[in-house]
Amino acid sequence: MSTTLDQTLAAALEIDGATAVALVDYESGMSLGHQGTGIDLDVAAAGNTEVIRAKLRTMAALGLDDRIEDILITLGQQYHLIRLLQGADGTGLFPYLGVDTSRPNRAGARRLLTTPARPLTI
Repeated sequence: MSTTLDQTLAAALEIDGATAVALVDYESGMSLGHQGTGIDLDVAAAGNTEVIRAKLRTMAALGLDDRIEDILITLGQQYHLIRLLQGADGTGLFPYLGVDTSRPNRAGARRLLTTPARPLTI
């Protein structure tokens, strides 16, 4: 049984403190879908794509033969979690999740981004 993109996004928003979520195409920087409030998720999708690209360039310059699992950006009032789901060909998607720091559940948010319960149908 698979889940739809809307179901997956809605499930992410059930995390305590979650305010916004998007699934982003790494190649284009475009959001494939998003839900939530408080953040312009199209801007966040494009901007966080640049964060990932910058980190990958830095890793290459350092000669690191490794991959990004996730990125946590800690702001004063929000956590922004990014999980790179990279395919063997270097392309892929990443879920982006905004979490209010007054009700943080980083472990739950990271677990949701790490292990999807069912295959996703886009």
